[in-house]
Formats: sequence, structure tokens, C-alpha cells
Amino acid sequence: MTELLTPREIGRDPVRRDGPAKVTGTAPYANEAPVQDPLYCFPVQASIARGQVTSADQGALHGLDGVAAVLTPDSAERLANTDDAELAVLQDREVAFRGQIVAAVVADSAELARQAADLLRVDYQAAAHDVVLSADRADLYAPEKVNPSYPTDTSEGDVAAAMRDAPATVEQTYTTPMLHNNPLEPHATTALWEPSGTGRLTLWDSTQGVHPARDTVCKVFGLEPEQVRVICPFVGGGFGSKGTPHANVILAAMAARAVPGRPVKLALTRQQMFSLAGYRTPTIQRMQLAADADGQLRAVALDVVEQTSRIKEFAEQTGMPARMMYAAPNRRTTHRLAKLDVPVPSWMRAPGECPGMFGPEVAMDELAEQLGMDPVELRIRNEPSVDPDSGHPFSSRNLVACLRRGAELFGWADRDPRPRARTEGGWLVGTGVAASVYPTYRMARSTASVRFQGGRYLVAIGAADLGTGTWTTLPQIAADALGAPIDDVEVAIGDTGYPMASVAGGSSGMATWGSAIVEAAGAFRDKFGADPDEGAEADGSVGENPATKRYAMYAFGAQFTEARVHADTGEIRVPRLLGVFAAGRIINPRTARSQFIGGMTMGLSMALHEQSVLDPRFGHVVTHDLADYHIAACADAHGIHAEWIDEFDPHVNPMGSKGIGEIGIVGTAASVANAVYHATGVRVRDLPVTLDKLLVEAG
Repeated sequence: MTELLTPREIGRDPVRRDGPAKVTGTAPYANEAPVQDPLYCFPVQASIARGQVTSADQGALHGLDGVAAVLTPDSAERLANTDDAELAVLQDREVAFRGQIVAAVVADSAELARQAADLLRVDYQAAAHDVVLSADRADLYAPEKVNPSYPTDTSEGDVAAAMRDAPATVEQTYTTPMLHNNPLEPHATTALWEPSGTGRLTLWDSTQGVHPARDTVCKVFGLEPEQVRVICPFVGGGFGSKGTPHANVILAAMAARAVPGRPVKLALTRQQMFSLAGYRTPTIQRMQLAADADGQLRAVALDVVEQTSRIKEFAEQTGMPARMMYAAPNRRTTHRLAKLDVPVPSWMRAPGECPGMFGPEVAMDELAEQLGMDPVELRIRNEPSVDPDSGHPFSSRNLVACLRRGAELFGWADRDPRPRARTEGGWLVGTGVAASVYPTYRMARSTASVRFQGGRYLVAIGAADLGTGTWTTLPQIAADALGAPIDDVEVAIGDTGYPMASVAGGSSGMATWGSAIVEAAGAFRDKFGADPDEGAEADGSVGENPATKRYAMYAFGAQFTEARVHADTGEIRVPRLLGVFAAGRIINPRTARSQFIGGMTMGLSMALHEQSVLDPRFGHVVTHDLADYHIAACADAHGIHAEWIDEFDPHVNPMGSKGIGEIGIVGTAASVANAVYHATGVRVRDLPVTLDKLLVEAG
């Protein structure tokens, strides 16, 4: 059991420390790096989905004054390591997907670089491509593991026998489409090599982790860590897409090396991000549930089909939540991949859990209707006493409390269970519920330092703030760990010049960085006491949490939705969306509510709008900007509310906190889909839920 901090500042809601800089436009982002006389890089992207570059004709560029360099597969530098094919930029003439970088132009201005890139004529020898995912492909295969290192398949008992013998069963296929992260700030990098021949590189990069980004760049270019500095004090959103460097980061460094002594800026356009910055794989989910007449589950099975790139495998862990969410003696999960001529998929907010809770939670709604049982009660009835996957007890599990509290706040008891039973002014009205879950992680390595100077404590750690509130919450933790007033604490983050920090991913940032700060503060007080001298300094590091070998650690939640569907047009509105969460001790209610509501808004967007439409003839996403890739607008999200229950968990970390950045999106899409069904009597199993599907099904 971990000794928890006594909260004084933790639990309060001070305003965001980074707020004034952001609203006044003075917070520096990667493309605004303070460099002198920069050049600009613009990538040329493949216009075929598979084949080879045969030539790159620069003839039309000769009349352009201000072009500093042109990079092609023939002229680009040879990288030291090309094990990661996504990062092997311009290393050969092979084209693996449409939108791949096949050349680049460096010029005096962003406009000139783009013009020159348009004039560069690239010819190809095209080959037949394959970009269509289906569950009946003969070449589906089982990956060795799913992200990051989970078993591909699991099996316990006899699902087939349970499905055959149970009085109530659900066997349906659910799908989620390809989705793109689309943070407000596009991916951007400013690169500068020192001209002294030291091989030192500075990157101002929009990243979720400066130290992991440095590690990747060092490997690709064959550099030592002390030769590379990555700076990123502010990030305009990431949602996972900035959790690992993509090809644009490598290209920026290559472009800067091609123009010695000059900094180079590369900012992807919104359209380019749809090929170069990762995305969520589409999923095909075959879901099976079997239950007794009283609603007790006898079997849970989820067989998932996904896509990956032909050049680099990424296997989303979509089946993971089905392994642990509800009790059942017979269980199975499988993952199968299709290698296609598509860009490389990657992390997107709540990878695995987000798509992986859509099929199961809609299936639970279908099972509840078949049994004539309230869907909240069905979930409560199948609450496990221990983690069904690992067999470990839960460090804390308060899903039932979330469901009951949410039902009370939402007015669930007044619900007529019959579909299409309520109409108001030409609108069909329904309500739905779904559960949510997200693992509680602490990364294996992070270090923080505490220094006393000028009568204040400076806490340094190379953490990231994606807009989540890190600039504000870390001082709260440090103040409690040091026993000092929060106004006497400053933090320094977002620079590899500070102690090593893990990536802001997997909702692990606060648990990991906060634990390191607690260790550093303890070391500082042990060494210097309560009256330190000027310049006193100590550091502390955190490793793996040994309690994870004894306990299953998760945050839980429940989302309740009211949906209104116009009886004539099929227009869908969601006037109410409520989430209730059990996520340990809340560090800052202000920033926590923002994270929960942000996640639910993204889940609402996933439910009703988002879909990356890929044209199989040409192999690229045609909805590649925010005019065509629809996301939720403010008018869609006016009635979203988040609450949480008080949860005590002494096993997760010294703060008693759990990650909250991702659980809000998990379960929301299923809750919306279930509410739409309750309103209309039309079951949509393929996201997004759009009016055409309602009208076609109703017809």
C-alpha cells in the first residue's frame, strides 16, 4: 500500500497557470520557435497508392528565386537506422501508400516552398493497390501482440456451447470507421543543426513527450542523447497522434541538415495530416453474448478485424475491455489484421478501449431488451468480484456507484423502456446508457528535480502539457509533497534539458510525473529539511508500481444520453449527455471537468459525425479537411455534464489519482447509439449514427 499525500492543494481548483499566455497569444508553439532567418520545408506526397518513383523533374523550379534545397530519394541523406519503415523518409523510391513523402522543397518562405513543391514533377510506375478492409479476407493474420504488448487472443471455457445452450443470446457485428485525431495545432517542427560540426540538433517539436521524441531521433540519425535537444513547452492538442514522432519530424531534421546553419520550419497542412500523422484503424467487431434468463452472463466473446499498413504493423487492442468488464465463465477475444496499402495507424485517444467498448456496450443494450431488463441493472448484475482477465482483485472498482449515481442524476427511473414510446413536438425522444473503463498506468521511468532559489521552489521535469492542465496540477502535487504554499512553487516542463519524463499517453502522465515529483520532494526534505539554503537541490525517480502485480487497476465510468430524432427528417440532436466517473482522487476539479467533458464531446463526435472516407480507387481519404471531416460543434455539445464520485485507492500512486484524459470518450458513442435506438426503434450498429441509416432502416 502506498502512503498517500495529505491533500492541501490537491483537490482545489486554482486557475490554469498557462491560461493568460494562451489567451493573449504569447504561448510559443513549435512553429513559432524563436529562431532567426528561418527557411521553410514543404513535403511532396505520392499521388499513387503503391509503386515506385521513376523520376523527380526539377526543371520548373529553376526560375524560382529563393529555393534553398530539393530533397528526393536520390539526393536525401542516408539515415543511420531505417528499422522503422514509417521514418525511413526518402530512403528509396518505393511508394507504400498514397500521401507518402516522396520529395520535399526548402525555401525562403512557406508560400514559396509550397509553390515549388507543386511545380516539382514526380513520375511513377504504379502497381495494383489494395486498401479495402473486410472480415472475409483470406489473408487476415494474427499479430504477435496487440498494442502495446498484450496477448493477441484469449480464451476460457466454451463459448460455442454457452451460445448454444443459453436462453438469451446476442450475436451481431458492429463497426467503427477510420478516424483521424485532428488536434487544433497541426503537427509542426522547427529544426536547427549547429554549424560548428558538433552534430548537435535542436528541435522545437509539437510532441507529447520530448524525451521519447529525442530517443527516436537519436536512433534514426545515429546520434547520442547529448547531441539532441527537444523543446516543447506548449502543445495545441495531440489525442495520441503526437505521442510518437512521425515522418514529418524526420523530414524537418533532414531538411535542416541540407541547409547548414539555417533553421527550417515544417508545419503539416490539415490535409497532409490525414496521411502522415496516424489515425484510428477501422474495426469490424463480431460480438457474442449469452445469458441466463435472470441476466447473468454465461459467455462474452469479441472477434476483431482491423487494418494495418503494409510497411509497419500497429495492432489496436480493441478486444481488451471485453476481457475484464463483466463476469462470465466462458470468454474469448481475438484480433486479426489485414496488411493494406494505407498509411500507418497509430494511437488515438483511448486506443483499444474507445472502439472496443462500442460493440460490447451496444450488445449489452440489445441483451437487456431481449431479457426485458433495465440496461443499468443488467450491468450491475454482472459486476465481477475480481478481474476476469488477470484474476487479481481490483485496487478499486466503483462502476456500480457510477451507474447508480448517474441514474439518479439523469432521472433514469422515469424512463419508459419501450422503444419509440415518447414524442415531443415532432421529435422522437430516447435515453441510453453505456459503461466506460480505462486502465490506470504508471510508466516505468521518470525523474524530477527540486531546487530552492530566490525563496521559491523550482520543480523541473520534462513533462508535456497538451492542454490538459499539467502546468497547473504539477505545482499542486509539488506543494503538498514539499509542505509549501503553492505560490512558492514553480514548474519547468517541456524540454529535454530537464530530467527525463515519460510520454503523455495512456492517461499516465500525472500518475508518473506526479510520483516522480513526490520522490524528489521527499529526497529534498530528507536532505535539507524545512529551511533549505539557496541553491539546495535534490532529485527523485519513479519506477514501475509493484502493486500492479497484485491488483488490477482501472478507472470506471457511466455515460447517460438523451437523444432526439426528428420523426420526418431523421435529424439527431443530443440535448443531454451525463458522465459519472470513478477515477481516484481528483487533483484539480477545474481541469478534470475539462478533460471529462472534452472526452465525452469527442465521443459524441465519434457517435454522430466522424468518418474518414477512403476512396478505394485511389487509396486516399477524401474527407481530408475539417470541411468534409465533420466533428462536433458547440451547438452539438451544449448539454454535456461530468460528475465523479469520491474514490479512495491507496495502491495506484502517492496522489491516489487515476488517469482521466481518455475515459470520457470510452462508452460515449455506445450510449448515444443506444439512446437513438430507444428513440426510434432503429438499431444502428455501424458508426457514425447518421440520419440516412435511420431513414433506410425505418423504411
